[in-house]
Amino acid sequence: MAGPAIFLIALFVIVPFIFAIGLSFTNQRLVSPNPAQFVGVDNYQQLLGVATLTLDPVRDAAGALVRDEAGAATYPALRGYTRKNPDYPGLDGMREWFSFTLGEARTFVLAKDVVFMTAILNTVVFVLIVAPAQGGLALLLALLINQKLRGINLFRAIYFMPVVVSIVVVSLLWRFIYDGNSGLLNNLLAFLSFGTFRPVDWLGTKETALGAIIVMSIWQAVGFHMVIWLSGLQTISPTLYEASAIEGASKWQTFRYVTWPGLRNTAVLILIVITMQAFGLFSQIDVMTRGGPLDSTQTIVFQAVQRGYGKQDISGGSTISVILFAIVLSISLIQRWLTREKR
Repeated sequence: MAGPAIFLIALFVIVPFIFAIGLSFTNQRLVSPNPAQFVGVDNYQQLLGVATLTLDPVRDAAGALVRDEAGAATYPALRGYTRKNPDYPGLDGMREWFSFTLGEARTFVLAKDVVFMTAILNTVVFVLIVAPAQGGLALLLALLINQKLRGINLFRAIYFMPVVVSIVVVSLLWRFIYDGNSGLLNNLLAFLSFGTFRPVDWLGTKETALGAIIVMSIWQAVGFHMVIWLSGLQTISPTLYEASAIEGASKWQTFRYVTWPGLRNTAVLILIVITMQAFGLFSQIDVMTRGGPLDSTQTIVFQAVQRGYGKQDISGGSTISVILFAIVLSISLIQRWLTREKR
């Protein structure tokens, strides 16, 4: 009975991924008259190449610091170290990712592919915020609707409704909400502040774009995880709650010693599912920002699709897919180990 499902999974998931692993070691293009060539781990080195360079500030002949118009210390130009400098061969072609100052010296973190490293950082930030926020909010909603009250099914339907709506449609609606000129959010904040709030281009500003997408993503999928929490709550025996009531336990004590232990397996499932879904962030980015502004909303999956099909670089897209698989697998194994049953 499982044969058809196994065949389809192998045909559309396993076999393509095996091909992706092989293509990641070549220079294959989507449309090219030239045959693919084996390049080893060059694609991985190009994507993951990172180095640091520490430079002392520039000084004049008297040994005093040379400062710019703002009064800050100046440092040698990076291009003198990253462009065919025989003393620094490992830095050739790298660009500045970010930098920080310790004392007078400044340390520059360089990357061969700054956009991809930014995509990794954005994805990790997205996961670290969405996973606990979405899981916690979903648990709260599940506790609220796990009651025998009149009309409770209506609230369950309302909370779950965003899940059944296409993520593309949801992204389009929220793009209008976040509009910098006449968006609903700006109008609402202006009304609540009696007109003192100045409109913000939520998706067009580097500092707010990723946060806006995080809020929308939490809202859209929280209903799905609420249903999973709810199914876990309904497996807990009512006799345990009756016993805690007889013992005079408070609501917090009941949740801590009865509800939460009974939700242990559900919590593990929720954590793994949210993490995998969060790492697959693509549709919201594709519809709302296209990775901008200034690459502030780039993600790993968006980079894989953009390079594999937008730039017709199949080898680069395949390499990103393999890297994403390794990251998600590692995190899933760590989560499973941390949440294992300890004897």
